[in-house]
Amino acid sequence: MKPDLTVRTASGSSRPAPRRKLWHHTYVQVLVAIVTGSLIGHFVPQTGQALQPLGDGFIRLVKMIIPPVIFLTIVTGIAGLRDLRAVARVAAKTFGYFLFFSTLALIVGLLTANLIRPGVGIHATAHAAVTQDSNLARYIGKAHESSVVEFVLDIIPDTFVSALTTGNILQALFVAILTGIGLALMGERGARIYDVLEEISAVAFRIVGILMKAAPIGAFGAIAYTVGKYGADSLTDLLNLVLTFYLTAILFVVVVLGVVSHLAGFSILRLLNYLRAELLLVLGTSSSESALPSLMAKMERAGCPKSIVGLVVPMGYSFNLDGTNIYMTLAALFIAQAYDIHLSLGQQVLLLGMAMLSSKGAAGVTGAGFITLAATLTILPTIPVAGIGLILGVDRFMSECRSLTNFIGNAVATIVVARWEGVVDDAKLAEALGAKPGRRASSWLSG
Repeated sequence: MKPDLTVRTASGSSRPAPRRKLWHHTYVQVLVAIVTGSLIGHFVPQTGQALQPLGDGFIRLVKMIIPPVIFLTIVTGIAGLRDLRAVARVAAKTFGYFLFFSTLALIVGLLTANLIRPGVGIHATAHAAVTQDSNLARYIGKAHESSVVEFVLDIIPDTFVSALTTGNILQALFVAILTGIGLALMGERGARIYDVLEEISAVAFRIVGILMKAAPIGAFGAIAYTVGKYGADSLTDLLNLVLTFYLTAILFVVVVLGVVSHLAGFSILRLLNYLRAELLLVLGTSSSESALPSLMAKMERAGCPKSIVGLVVPMGYSFNLDGTNIYMTLAALFIAQAYDIHLSLGQQVLLLGMAMLSSKGAAGVTGAGFITLAATLTILPTIPVAGIGLILGVDRFMSECRSLTNFIGNAVATIVVARWEGVVDDAKLAEALGAKPGRRASSWLSG
């Protein structure tokens, strides 16, 4: 059903609602900001680098609101269900989905590196000057600190309140689930608390709307800094790796996630168009977190229940990192090829297993893609960990693609899990994606 595009006048007559001017659309503003910032960074690099606080400030604003948004969405979603078995079922399906596609992404990166072999011919040595970058020790140090045990323990906050103040998504998720379960167990006694939290949730999302007004400024500052600091010249030597990664990620989204979307009864291309403003924001800021609150709001608007959105999206930001996983195995084999190190099938399988563990151990860490790669190499002595210095200069340019792929993967996962549960509002989904209602999902995805 098409929305009513008429407004009532004082006399009671109707007239068409005024169309929004093109400039008023967020995605247009962000696109213009990205282009303008790129030009400034390229032609006036020092000015571009000086604009970094604009990007950093916007990301900090968004991160400020993420914990309360996650907390309120999950608590009200679980309390609204009142069926804890349903919550456990959704969580189990979500983890199953994440495990399968995260592993598939690692395998895709491994196969691509073996087919295209982007590192062959570089003939790097362990004492190459490029490995002496001053930032290298910092990344390797963080990688050594990352472990599965530390990751699990870090989910538990020091205090209840600190889970909402440290910016750790998993801690906010953990406390929110416990609170939602506690509220659901209170029955009718919890109804008044639930109503209050619903109202506070509306305020939180109104704040998100206000903060998103600054999205073009954040994207402008972030992209100007990236281009100004690293420049297009840094891509020259490693262009083959960058292009290989981008092509692999695009194929993963269009083919793999495209097939999954088709089976779930929607078009991946229509979903990308629906999320175009958020995708441009992620591209400009190199951070998928910058669009997390907006993604949650849009998934609800597209017919996915709050209880599903509240569980799948925050969990996905730590456990469903398709872009990061493709990057990890592809980059690891690139480094091995650059050092003329031949890895047997058994060693590549070991690399795959180590990558699966380290990708969870460093989840949620700033610069997770690069740190998880370093963490994988520290526990796989065949490839020198100092080899990450080879790709340090272009990692920022691959970060955008990692973030975009992670973001798209979590959007698809939300609709798929909701479809598994049989709770997708098909009319809302069709309206949001601009599709004709009535398209059916495959039988194995139907609720």
